[in-house]
Amino acid sequence: MNTSWQHGFDWNLVRSFLVALDQGSLLGAARVLGISQPTVGRHIAELESQLGVVLFERTGRGLLPTATALQLCEAARGMEAGALQLARTLSGVQTQTAGTVRITASVPVAVNLMPPLLARMRLALPDIQVELVSSNQVSNLLRREADIAVRMVRPDQSSLVARKIGEVGLGAYAHRSYLARRGPLRKPTDLLHHDLIGSDTDTAILQGFQAMGYPVTREVFVLRSDDFIVQWQAVRAGLGVGFCADYLARHEPDVVQVLPGLLKIPPLPMWLAVHREIRTNRRIRAVYDFLAQALPDVI
Repeated sequence: MNTSWQHGFDWNLVRSFLVALDQGSLLGAARVLGISQPTVGRHIAELESQLGVVLFERTGRGLLPTATALQLCEAARGMEAGALQLARTLSGVQTQTAGTVRITASVPVAVNLMPPLLARMRLALPDIQVELVSSNQVSNLLRREADIAVRMVRPDQSSLVARKIGEVGLGAYAHRSYLARRGPLRKPTDLLHHDLIGSDTDTAILQGFQAMGYPVTREVFVLRSDDFIVQWQAVRAGLGVGFCADYLARHEPDVVQVLPGLLKIPPLPMWLAVHREIRTNRRIRAVYDFLAQALPDVI
């Protein structure tokens, strides 16, 4: 293995290698890193050239790491941890509250809950700019893909501080026009005879039916979409019965809950997560504290 690369070390090459290893493709790595796919490819090719080894086999389905890549992975992770520690230390010594904070949240939360809260926060913290990442994928706080995350699952990394700030109620909802056309629902089994709106690849709703003793398949849905905003808009349009967060219907008088008290859908916990060391940053701490106080009032 060629060791001359150490004299001209470029951390970006190793970072591209690690993200490509995690994502399994150049395209996935490019999306995470925010750079072009050819740039990621050049980084890996340059690292392979400097090391004198092959790190990935290019297949039709993505990148297949070689045995050498897997051997180097642990050492590269250590380098990544050191680089991130340095970044957090530099961030932590900042004392000003002015600047940018990057927040990630699921699409329904980002679209429906965050804008009114950010309008209030703008008045309370006028020197802070916000970058809002609207995604149902879990961003990696350890890699600084975001400073603060609003999640529906508890982060399991020990270096993150996760605070449960409440629970999001869920229910079955339909527009009054749909119910006028198709009639009311009086018992949970009535759902099987109505037009249902559900997910495409996510199986949570199907699992809920199975838990009630109804082993239905995805064909039970007349509309399937993994975009929860699409599902909600379909409910508002009167297409059928959908399964939504209660906060979506709170200000929609023509959308009503069906089977209230009869259909038991477990609520989703909402977690606010931040890196343990980043909380020493006054700017991020101010936003974290604001969200921790404001979010429970709107879910």
